[in-house]
Amino acid sequence: MHEVDIKEAQRCLSDLIDEALQGKEIVIRKDAYLAVRLVPISGNGGLPTFGSAKGLIHISDDFAAPLDNFQAYVK
Repeated sequence: MHEVDIKEAQRCLSDLIDEALQGKEIVIRKDAYLAVRLVPISGNGGLPTFGSAKGLIHISDDFAAPLDNFQAYVK
């Protein structure tokens, strides 16, 4: 774990982000207290794969059929 004071974190934020991306735990102190932990966002896998939802969505055969209680609005 790498602890830094908030003023030091302001000076070298880019380096701290690089360390966090490499898997190191970065903790930033404010005054004498531990304030925040800098960690990378997990699950950022980029763009979804084309066709990855195939088979998950089903549309009924009468999807485009007019609704019975909607006839008054059609005329």
